[in-house]
Amino acid sequence: MIFDKPVEKWKIKKDCLRLILEASKSSYPREFAALLRAEKDIITELILLPGTISGDSHAIFQFHMLPIDFSIVGSVHSHPSPFANPSKADLSLFNKKGMVHIIVAYPFDERSWKAYNWKGEEIEIEVVD
Repeated sequence: MIFDKPVEKWKIKKDCLRLILEASKSSYPREFAALLRAEKDIITELILLPGTISGDSHAIFQFHMLPIDFSIVGSVHSHPSPFANPSKADLSLFNKKGMVHIIVAYPFDERSWKAYNWKGEEIEIEVVD
């Protein structure tokens, strides 16, 4: 989907958020990383990009493996620490790829994630059924 106007308020499906939290827990202490797919303004799915490298303090996407898919709107990754604030590397990624980005921090629950726009500014995402 090509977005013809900026999204005012992003939403995320509850099941998608649960999957993100569980994948982050499962990957701990390594970072989990995926891309976000949306239908209109609702994030609905995760895209696991082949070749993504996950370490204790980083996750590196292999963007040459990125399919041509205009429904991919951003990224999600976990931090094995209790801090969901973006690093300099995160901000660089946000600025280059996508409109919305989620960081999930330890302990990977409904209260330990934050969302950011492409400029690295914190935004609110509504969780929907």
